[in-house]
Amino acid sequence: MAQRFHLFLFLILFVNLICFSSQQDLSFVYNGFNQDRTNLHLDGSAKFQDGLLQLTNATTQQKDHAFYNRPFDFSSASSHSISFSTHFVCALVPKPRSDGGHGIAFVLSSSMDLTQADPTQYLGLFNISTNGSPSSHVLAIELDTVLSAEFDDIDKNHVGIDENSLQSVVSASASYYSDREGKNKSLKLLSGDRIQVWIDYEDTLLNVTLAPFKNQKPSKPLLSRTINLTAIFPDRKAFIGFSAATGSLISYQYILGWSFSRSRVLLQSLDISNLPKVPRPKKPDETSHLLIAILVLLAIVVIAVLGGFYIYRRKKYAEVKEPWEKEYGPLRYSYESLCKATRGFNKDGRLGKGGFGEVYKGTLPLLGDIAVKRLSHGAEQGMKQFVAEVVTMGTLQHKNLVPLLGYCRRKGELLLVSKYMEGGSVDQYLFHGDKPPLSWSQRLAILRDIASALCYLHTGASQVVLHRDIKASNIMLNGNLQGFLGDFGMARFDDHGANLSATAAVGTIGYMALELTSTGTSTRTDVYAYGAFMLEVTCGRRPFDPELPVEKRHLVKWVCECWRKGSILNAIDTRLRGKFVPGEVEIVLKLGLLCTSIVPDARPNMEQVVQYINRHQRLPEFSPDTPGIGVSTPVLMGIPSLAITSSSVASSVSARSASLSSANNSMFISHTIIYGDGR
Repeated sequence: MAQRFHLFLFLILFVNLICFSSQQDLSFVYNGFNQDRTNLHLDGSAKFQDGLLQLTNATTQQKDHAFYNRPFDFSSASSHSISFSTHFVCALVPKPRSDGGHGIAFVLSSSMDLTQADPTQYLGLFNISTNGSPSSHVLAIELDTVLSAEFDDIDKNHVGIDENSLQSVVSASASYYSDREGKNKSLKLLSGDRIQVWIDYEDTLLNVTLAPFKNQKPSKPLLSRTINLTAIFPDRKAFIGFSAATGSLISYQYILGWSFSRSRVLLQSLDISNLPKVPRPKKPDETSHLLIAILVLLAIVVIAVLGGFYIYRRKKYAEVKEPWEKEYGPLRYSYESLCKATRGFNKDGRLGKGGFGEVYKGTLPLLGDIAVKRLSHGAEQGMKQFVAEVVTMGTLQHKNLVPLLGYCRRKGELLLVSKYMEGGSVDQYLFHGDKPPLSWSQRLAILRDIASALCYLHTGASQVVLHRDIKASNIMLNGNLQGFLGDFGMARFDDHGANLSATAAVGTIGYMALELTSTGTSTRTDVYAYGAFMLEVTCGRRPFDPELPVEKRHLVKWVCECWRKGSILNAIDTRLRGKFVPGEVEIVLKLGLLCTSIVPDARPNMEQVVQYINRHQRLPEFSPDTPGIGVSTPVLMGIPSLAITSSSVASSVSARSASLSSANNSMFISHTIIYGDGR
């Protein structure tokens, strides 16, 4: 009997040790930031400098964040056994002759993406619409140095605990408990001095403790509050880090050291004596002001002289241009200027490489950041036509087209200059881990942006413009994740109402309509590519993926099969984790299938697509068994050109599985060179 009892106790102890150890896997210490920093994710102007983590600098209207890129996962713990402890040293340094700026916040957030926050008094955490919203999923401990009546702040030197809002649930003037004197002593946050902060959470109780730099941890916390962490984070995961913003008020904000653990007992101590020193901005005096004025005047004189010499040199050594290029005048850039802008087309600035060229990031005076695509081109007559179309493309005006600024030509090489899109491409967000996944609302907004741009190209421009290479890597995003249709390297012009001549099939596998091999490009082939893009964005999968099983390899066919089984929503990207509007997803998936119909005449035009996706018009009635729906259409080598009509497809759909399966297994290959990124 005693042996069984001992065995029972041993099993209980073993299970507790397993549970305890499973909660101890997130622990780190940074005694300064000269060590390995790969696990730290920075945005805004936050940077590492001289062993410090600097959040803000002397720039207004900025928001900056620093997160540990591995989430604090407490899914295995009960609500009464969650615990964590952190200890960090910070310094808030006022700018000389300034009233100071906003403070900083230690943050637990369900996402590292806080780019929608305002760079104002919201400390880089919220904006006017998200402040106070339970969907924000943010817990913050603020060290605030501004008195804001909007948030009921008690003074301009306080510490507060915030739940999804900057209106603190509890706050107190910054101070620390002196164990020697037995009372609280005030502590000025915006002094430039190093300050220690401890935050301990255990059994739903959150304690916040402050102390001067060289003091021991006080026995009494400044703030104590019962917090239900699982109510704030229903997914039971949160990223930890720091957030700050300047707005119109400026201060320098630094983190000198940071330690974190799931257990207060196991929290590693910071090596206080070896933490870096805080830089102090120098106060300008009257002499320095005079010196600066003299230097500015000298700089103006020097710049004027150099400018005059530059203009003289440009006139004296002007490039020799061919007569046919005179009409394009200022739209042509010199190769020298683009070479300097891209630092000699340095590989560190390369944004992408594909079968049709390479893209580099550059910077031009007055224009700012640009993207330069280098293309090879052949005969002179072809070059004239290509340049003419590129220049005409630069006249297109639509809010969702990447602005094409001009071109450069050098020894058979063509360089296209366009505006740089800081958000990157949609492809990077869908298939590369360096970008956070897009939410459903962001994806739907991007689809609407590109639909609007394509509608303009097909119907709103003076000529019909066929893009011919619509895909995720050619859809660019700005800093606000708005969609822009770019990469017009394959674009063609035709008059409205003209018969569109057949051309060689160009594009990317999965986006190419079958009639490209027979009747050539048209607005309908652009619609097909857009439909494939719709499915790709919604499902988070490429239109064709040879590494997947045969039944899932063709995205169009797989989505149709999901619909046929009554579970079309199962096709959605699993990373959305149920955070989407089912009705919107169903419309987008069905519209994608309609746009990718193998029957060209069955596809809607882009004007109709815009109406459907904006829900201004109902989708036409069709089913997964409608002829032409859900048929994968690879470009096949060796197959004669086929005239695709509604009648011919209706009779052949019943046999599509056998014929296309055979064709896919034996002859699946691009008919011509695949342009763009070479997928």
